[in-house]
Amino acid sequence: MCGIVGIVDAGGVSFPLYYALYALQHRGQESAGISTFEDRTLYTHKAQGLVAGVFNSQTLQDLQGNAGIGHVRYPTTGSKVPENVQPFNFRYRGLDLAIAHNGNLVNTAELREEYEHRGQIFCTTADTEIIGNIIADALRTSKSMEDAVLLCMRRLRGSYATVALLNNTVYAFRDPLGIKPLCIGKLDNGYIIASESVAIDALDGTFIRDVRPGELVRIDESGLTSTQIATANRKAYCIFEYVYFARADSVMDGTLVYDVRRRIGQKLYDANPVEADTACPVPDSGIAYAAGYAKRSGIPFIEGLMKNRYMGRTFIMPTQEQRERAVRIKLNTVRGNLKDKRVVLIDDSVVRGTTSRRIVNMIRDAGAEEIHLRVGSPPIIAPCYLGVDMPTRTELIASGKEVEAVRESVGATSLTYIPLEDLVEAIGCGEQNLCTGCLTGCYPVEINGERSCHCVVDYVAGTHQSDLSTFKAGKERT
Repeated sequence: MCGIVGIVDAGGVSFPLYYALYALQHRGQESAGISTFEDRTLYTHKAQGLVAGVFNSQTLQDLQGNAGIGHVRYPTTGSKVPENVQPFNFRYRGLDLAIAHNGNLVNTAELREEYEHRGQIFCTTADTEIIGNIIADALRTSKSMEDAVLLCMRRLRGSYATVALLNNTVYAFRDPLGIKPLCIGKLDNGYIIASESVAIDALDGTFIRDVRPGELVRIDESGLTSTQIATANRKAYCIFEYVYFARADSVMDGTLVYDVRRRIGQKLYDANPVEADTACPVPDSGIAYAAGYAKRSGIPFIEGLMKNRYMGRTFIMPTQEQRERAVRIKLNTVRGNLKDKRVVLIDDSVVRGTTSRRIVNMIRDAGAEEIHLRVGSPPIIAPCYLGVDMPTRTELIASGKEVEAVRESVGATSLTYIPLEDLVEAIGCGEQNLCTGCLTGCYPVEINGERSCHCVVDYVAGTHQSDLSTFKAGKERT
């Protein structure tokens, strides 16, 4: 999971890109970067660290131009090393290409081997470089970005929402299943494409719509146009975006995330009502769940945990040791709200279980009589290969365990997960249009050694429209 943004604006883009990345900081804390273009020159500044630490007023002033892209990184593939910081830049035959990517490819190894066999030298270990090489290779024989993205969609397997800067034009495209989010907004003097609508809000822009799965969007000084490169017989929106990753104030594929989480909280109470004195969220992602739970149950919403707002998201920290150390610094108990209370503790998910165990112990040490843990996702039983840091089944506390065993492990008085059907109903788009691989072990793309449901994808090239209808062409399977 990463955050990406592309902007074309007549008033300059470096500062707007900075503010947009700041709004997307929750999507990646390992590194940040911006590339802009002006007068035949591609400018780039990128480094490891948070957005506010990577950029300052001078570096932003040096990033000249009215077109640019930006990226914040959360590493799921590739080492945590400086050369993997995006955007990646390519230069050839008078064309400058910068590219940034959110998602995870599952066929990186075979594609890298193929290109290395042809003599290609790779400078990073990130799968984004594969995408850049496919585009650059296609542009050597065709000046059409549409043809290059068509080749990408035929060859790439996995999740990818991508922004690219080709000279002074921004392109953006989303995989045919729409696994990772991407949306379009209007600014006073241009357009923006970003991972979440909160980046548009940060610039006081107007949300237009989501980028459609399989769509290529082009932004230049003349405005915005789009081309449907591929269509699929289903969608596979990442269910964990709604559960955890996206900001609650984002609108994703037509749905306000806060409303989804509030409905999940209501359904959590319906799944297993319990007598209690307080409904307590694990901040911040648990707040909307707890609001829904409190409203449905009548149990008072009272904060028993306070978050250090200067801490990042522990789930996306690179190592388990860092995640464990961060919990006590990140959260502190409000003892007066917990002592001698029967507490319903509401969290978005339980992944490895270490954080939940520490939080339960903290609340018990604060004097709570009972701790009823309610979880806004079903048990996570399988790895995610498509952009979430859940790499092995052995790391997942619920993999191969009954709910009672998980409850004993985290130390809660009781434990209830939301049923999958209730989660799907809360999201509102049907299980057939969601990626539930981490919850079911069945994935929307073919992955070696795992169960998958094949999706039919139709590819179309050479059709340019400002507003799109559905295209049909020769069928291939991914």
